[in-house]
Amino acid sequence: MDEDVVGTELRGLRGRRPEVVGAVLAGTDGLLISSDLPTTDATHLAALAAAGFGLGNRVADTARRGEFRESVVHTSAGCVVTYPAGPDALLTLVTEATGDLAALHADARAVARRAGAALEHRRPVGASALPATLGPLATRTPTRTTLPTRRVARHPHATWRRPPV
Repeated sequence: MDEDVVGTELRGLRGRRPEVVGAVLAGTDGLLISSDLPTTDATHLAALAAAGFGLGNRVADTARRGEFRESVVHTSAGCVVTYPAGPDALLTLVTEATGDLAALHADARAVARRAGAALEHRRPVGASALPATLGPLATRTPTRTTLPTRRVARHPHATWRRPPV
């Protein structure tokens, strides 16, 4: 992936959508890829977006209502929206207002697709995408091992005494 491609996409989105005040591109593992927010905020937002994506993806899978499309958090000052960007990344936008959210979704999904495609070209040889859905958790069978026990011989008249102070 060329950093210029991602930077151009994010700047273009901000130019077309003035309500967008910040954008973060992060891996689904929560690691920051690119951002135009202050570094500390971007790092935290990347991690939170990945956690929210994991939860949203699991809810969508459990409800059997199709693939995860976006997560929207409405706040008193706007909203924060996270979109999947290919199999390994997330695009998170911070907005000032919630004006035409449908138009924002259409534009942001297109940017997320292009950014995801740019990231696909960067994937190391032999690396593969994460599976779309995770299977059920494995059941662990308890083993019949016991810890060795050792009987401590005690003096029949031993008593505890306070140590000198």
